[in-house]
Amino acid sequence: MYESEYRSKLTTAAEAVNLIPSRGNLSMGMAVSTPPALLEALEHRVKAGQIEELRVYYSHSVTAAAATILKYEYMDAIKPYPFFPTIIERSLMERGLKEQRRVISYMPGNFSAMPRTLKAIGMDAFVVMVSPMDKAGFFSCGTNADYTIPVARAAKKLIVEVNPRMPRTFGDSMIHISEVDALIEYESPLFAIPPRPSSPTDLAIAKLIAEMVPDRATLQIGLGGVPAAVCAALHNHRDLGIHTELMMPALAELIQCGAVTNKYKNIDRYKNVYTLAAGDEQFYSFLNDNPSMEAHAVDYVNDPEVIGRNDLVISISAFLEAGLDGEVNSESINGRQYSAPGGQLDFVRGAQLSKGGKSILAAYSTAKDGTLSRIVPKIVGPTTDPRADVQFIATEFGVADLFGKSVGDRAEALIAIAHPKFHSELRAQAREFGYL
Repeated sequence: MYESEYRSKLTTAAEAVNLIPSRGNLSMGMAVSTPPALLEALEHRVKAGQIEELRVYYSHSVTAAAATILKYEYMDAIKPYPFFPTIIERSLMERGLKEQRRVISYMPGNFSAMPRTLKAIGMDAFVVMVSPMDKAGFFSCGTNADYTIPVARAAKKLIVEVNPRMPRTFGDSMIHISEVDALIEYESPLFAIPPRPSSPTDLAIAKLIAEMVPDRATLQIGLGGVPAAVCAALHNHRDLGIHTELMMPALAELIQCGAVTNKYKNIDRYKNVYTLAAGDEQFYSFLNDNPSMEAHAVDYVNDPEVIGRNDLVISISAFLEAGLDGEVNSESINGRQYSAPGGQLDFVRGAQLSKGGKSILAAYSTAKDGTLSRIVPKIVGPTTDPRADVQFIATEFGVADLFGKSVGDRAEALIAIAHPKFHSELRAQAREFGYL
């Protein structure tokens, strides 16, 4: 029965994208799940003048989008509404600024709220890459459950691109053939993130953080050199658990070395829970048909109340600048949008709802070849993490515990972990503000 329904919905990319209206709202799978063949077919419609004004809602675009619909010359017809801009959107914004033209409409918000936001706006169509259908009629979204699963079920039209390279994973990551309006088959390499070796500074920060992680902790670890180094530093820990926004190769290696059992989690016991995954070919092979790996929608994984159900949650994320009062910016540089909050605040709050939990924000003490301090008198903003929520801040010079501290005590603690060459300047400005 399912094979018959599959064949009835199998079509060409050109035919499939005709289900997308010329004016309306489109959402597409993020990162690895971005469907290249469908976007290329949609680009042909743009070139043919068949798209009048299509608002595209998404997060974390990759090459497949940049090579097709996210081109500057299409910005009259394609209106990008990213929740997490990358270098692709930053390049478009820069070009638009030179011509005094707004071409990107950034959507601020916490990652956990993205599904309900898109549902409220209303999506006319959703396009996404999936794994081949199984005998029960289900496609796995593999690397991405995030907003993919909720929006796939809410959009008026669901169009899927079946790629045999997409891993089949478990959890709430399945789309049934009965939910699909059209499908195409197209094999392509999955978007990959090349590994980056850890620097001495990464290792120094990781050593400090690893000492804060007890056995049986449940981990949320972000992307970057410091998180990868933290994972390597935890290989001798025991009975760790995983409940994380991002599943990545460093976490997979931590799982494979035996440090992770998920035995002591209170929810999703014995399962490695994530909402999106990205890595390399070896990593995707590890995910495939691995019953310990469960992808769930972001409004579950990143819900602070859900995060807090596990004990000893340790959340480790990065920041761009921290003010002496504890306010943190993790998304903007010089007042320009660089990335987005993502799920950082979700986990900052969720970890502190956990019994024995800790929220840790980490970064190098300086930026721009050591000429700028990341510990600043006041952040330029916007505020990613309010000072009332921030707990631990770490640099290579130490860890500042801000919980239960006055503004003055916070300033002292943060100056202590700033680069020494900025101590005098920071102390003078703290006095000007009345902190000291």
